[in-house]
Amino acid sequence: MEALVFEKTSRLERENDQLRQALKIKQPANIGILGDSASLKQALAKTLQVSDQSVTVLLTGESGTGKERFAQILHLNGRRRDKAFVAINCAAIPENLLESELFGYEKGAFTGANATKKGKFEHADGGTIFLDEIGDLTFELQAKLLRVLETTEVYKIGSTTPIPLDVRIVAATHKDLQLAVNEGRFRLDLYYRLSVFPIHLPPLRDRGDDIGLLAQHFLLVANTEYGKNLFCDSSILQQLKGYDWPGNIRQLENVIRRLVLSSIGSEISKDSVSKVLEEESAIESYSKTFAQASSQQKERTETSERF
Repeated sequence: MEALVFEKTSRLERENDQLRQALKIKQPANIGILGDSASLKQALAKTLQVSDQSVTVLLTGESGTGKERFAQILHLNGRRRDKAFVAINCAAIPENLLESELFGYEKGAFTGANATKKGKFEHADGGTIFLDEIGDLTFELQAKLLRVLETTEVYKIGSTTPIPLDVRIVAATHKDLQLAVNEGRFRLDLYYRLSVFPIHLPPLRDRGDDIGLLAQHFLLVANTEYGKNLFCDSSILQQLKGYDWPGNIRQLENVIRRLVLSSIGSEISKDSVSKVLEEESAIESYSKTFAQASSQQKERTETSERF
């Protein structure tokens, strides 16, 4: 019995060592991207192609495909690497606060403005600003962002003095901006300004064997973090590859973490994977219904405000 346990432990250690070596081979130098699929390589090649330029880049792709990581790659491999990289999620900040977060404000500009504050654009001066979920900007803020792109300067709220900027803008969205333009929800002129060099990031379901490689990587990380030594065989990896992964890399990582935390013994079972994926499907169904209702309400509100 002890010999069997020792043999299985040794096998796991050998496989972990092999995985570490595989990760070193498949990970492009210094940029933290894991995968070997043609679609990922194409996106990475386009990213590195313009990393040393100041051209505005629009990253598109589903949520969880790694858009912020690709924005960091653009920054870290360019001439601005020693300057600030400032990220802001335009969908995560209330509309009435987003303008002050982006552009800053002067003392006394509004109730509660007790001191002058720099905006994200000023903090990013000389470096890169990453505007995530750009498709969620209101029409009013779209116009103000367009002015920044055209003039390379910003105005703090409450100020009439322009602040010149030297900043690279990288924007990202999971939405179809061309459709939003056609439906009157996004400015055409801003779309042209942002999409000078578009890069589309592939969804995880289109990356083939990358799913297995990523799953093993996240398993290794979770084992280390939670003090476990779990193993999953090739049948588990095939089971994971058969799932649609609407939440992409972020969802896969969360699923692996949950499996590691909930598994008993030395292996992750097919039954536990099936149970977790069923739970994920139920959550996705509810989230999709809720998101559609919220989006329709927001569109009705924005349409009434414009007219």
